[in-house]
Amino acid sequence: MKTRQNAFLPDSKIWIGFVPYLVICVIHVWARFTENPIDAPTKLMLMPLLIFAVVVAAAGVNKIHLATVVLLIAGIFFSWLGDGSHAFFPMFDDPLPMMLLNFGIAHLLYMYVFWKSPGVGKSIIKGDGKKQFVSKWALAYVPVYIVLVWIIAPNAGALAVPVAIYALVLAGTAVLALRGGIITALGGFWFLVSDAILGFRIFLPEAMPGWTSGMVMLTYTLGQGLIAYGVMSRAREQAANKSATG
Repeated sequence: MKTRQNAFLPDSKIWIGFVPYLVICVIHVWARFTENPIDAPTKLMLMPLLIFAVVVAAAGVNKIHLATVVLLIAGIFFSWLGDGSHAFFPMFDDPLPMMLLNFGIAHLLYMYVFWKSPGVGKSIIKGDGKKQFVSKWALAYVPVYIVLVWIIAPNAGALAVPVAIYALVLAGTAVLALRGGIITALGGFWFLVSDAILGFRIFLPEAMPGWTSGMVMLTYTLGQGLIAYGVMSRAREQAANKSATG
């Protein structure tokens, strides 16, 4: 008989690995909102701690999800490079292109996880028995993408095309995250919100008040955490179901 945990009920064996990440998230977001100088070092602690959380959760998955775990960790790693583009790529006068590149790679990896990973990304079975690739809610991201590019690209100068491409993979993550369940869907949504705020802060700084810096990281840490937790929760659920059915 198959078992299925409530989508919002934390799996204690996963949750414990996320505690250090959550603690640093709170400290870092607080530092951002209060403009405390510890925001810089705590920012670079976030993604390594999220990788730690994934590794702890990986103890409960089977071999079929090994690639999922590796791809997820790789996505978080490239996110870390994006977070620390100023520190990791000092050879560039402008770290923004490297930030876009690394986060773009991270999004492609996340997209692949939701598209191909067994049991993590699922097609939706409609009433007529036919499979639907993603939820109809994915259509809501189409106007979001158009509006973001329409507003930001004209202010991005030489980076207009890279920004438009990055926005596409960002929206792609949000769309495909719908396949992973409510938790990853929320993760993709908040990740998109974070980068939208960041885009406005970078290219239209006069329109963004100072407190939006904290909002960037609040939504970012929430998005990344939900994606990682949602993917690992689904992988562990699949492993548990397989064990229960023999």
